[in-house]
Amino acid sequence: MSTQEFDFIIVGAGSAGCVLAERLTRDGRHTVLLVEAGGSDRKMRIRVPIGYGFTFMDRSVNWCYGTEPDPELGGRTAYWPRGKVIGGSSSINAMVYIRGLPHDFDDWAESGANGWDWQSVRPVFERTETKARRKNGRLQTNGNGPLWVTDEADQAHPVTRHFLEAAREAGWPTTADINGPEREGLGIFHNTTRKGWRCSSADAFLRPALRRGNLKVTSDAHVERILFDGRRAVGISYRVGERLEQARARREVIVSSGAVNSPKLLQHSGVGPADLLSGHGIDVHTDLPEVGGGLQDHLAVNYYYRSTVPTLNNQLQPWRSRVFAALQYALTRRGMLSLGINQCGGFIRSAPDRTRPDMQIYCNPATYSTGDGTKPQIDSEPGFLLSFQQCRPTSRGRIDIASNDPAEPPKIKPNSLTTNEDRDAVIRGARLLRQLVDTPTMKQLIRAPKQPDPASLSDEEVLEDFKARASTVYHATCTCRMGTSAENSVLDARLRVHGIERLRVVDASAFPNVTSGNTNAPTIMLAQKGADMILEDTQEAG
Repeated sequence: MSTQEFDFIIVGAGSAGCVLAERLTRDGRHTVLLVEAGGSDRKMRIRVPIGYGFTFMDRSVNWCYGTEPDPELGGRTAYWPRGKVIGGSSSINAMVYIRGLPHDFDDWAESGANGWDWQSVRPVFERTETKARRKNGRLQTNGNGPLWVTDEADQAHPVTRHFLEAAREAGWPTTADINGPEREGLGIFHNTTRKGWRCSSADAFLRPALRRGNLKVTSDAHVERILFDGRRAVGISYRVGERLEQARARREVIVSSGAVNSPKLLQHSGVGPADLLSGHGIDVHTDLPEVGGGLQDHLAVNYYYRSTVPTLNNQLQPWRSRVFAALQYALTRRGMLSLGINQCGGFIRSAPDRTRPDMQIYCNPATYSTGDGTKPQIDSEPGFLLSFQQCRPTSRGRIDIASNDPAEPPKIKPNSLTTNEDRDAVIRGARLLRQLVDTPTMKQLIRAPKQPDPASLSDEEVLEDFKARASTVYHATCTCRMGTSAENSVLDARLRVHGIERLRVVDASAFPNVTSGNTNAPTIMLAQKGADMILEDTQEAG
């Protein structure tokens, strides 16, 4: 067994880990080891934006996790894709970039994550982004951040205009920038793409860092446990094939393995609920009951409609259309291959008495299914879908190891719809979609519903249908959340694990609560701010 030594060890080259690798190596003073369980992201199905449909169930780049039976969802299990590749889930996600709503971060601060309020995190978002859009055929950019956030309004499918017009008829606001001053309303989503290519965290942050001599990236390496010397984290033990390796950290070990794998690694290392660890024969290093607890996610259901006008289905199904799209993309890096399917949506209040938006709406210009167990299948006839998700669910689940074998997947227990607030939100969300469906524009657009139509269901039927069909929106968070103490959290406000020196968790698991929208943007922000803290603390320590 060989052992190497670095200043920092980062476990996980995902959305957060790539940010940390770039920031911690930038000034050349520190050596960094970045360890990733997956392999290279240099694959066309990752780089071409529409290709994420091919990675959805691809075990070469995806952990392909599944949940335990979820009682309030009729005992159903759910499929949870998670990135197992350089770039992590930012390499296989749908690329929608949404910061979240200001009150999300103010609530973080109120939960004990001091310094994470909106006024503190907004500048971090701003310095992270380069905003791009085309005007009069010319590409314009604003900002000089490493992550490109592209306004795709000029390329959105024509049917999205009907969604926006229907929103206005329903009395909903519309917005040109869901991340701008007017966050409330329906609009065209912005994507993490750069000149027609996916711009993952690996593209934005890791590529520049790879040119530096003080960064080492080890891929296809499974970290099995964190090593300790008393109350101090000093390194990791990891496996490359059949070979067991160790690496030592002079400064810190930073876990950035995501909301599923970060608590899993801590628990296998003896940090977690004592009863759970002892039951699996793992020596308890630190009894932290909240490791793996606090799990939050967004839950949604899709309503499918046949369309009276052509939709993305008409472009993705016929082989002639696919050939044309491929040629267009090859020559211009534009067209449907340069976009995702999630093109239109936004934050809406479900009732006039709501003080802030409480629903995120999706209006996708396509209908598809994932029932074949391989990848999403686009329907042959024109169609579109409408969907809603509660912005801030209150139910919380758990993620725990299933045995003392680090290679075994953990047990994911979402505990969906376990609060009255979340069950009531389902009914409010369906009523909200009814407003949209009942507009003159949508009545002209809808040929017929393909699934149970919320406009024709009673409140009780809506809830039962939701329980029978709803699934994750892939926004798992909060399983190593920040808080005030070891009794209610895993981390302090500087992302340090309670009771252990030189060990941090920096990824979506650190969220105190889930943000209102898609979670990739706030995860990257959290890593940027977390890097600030690590460098500050390192400078103070000397």
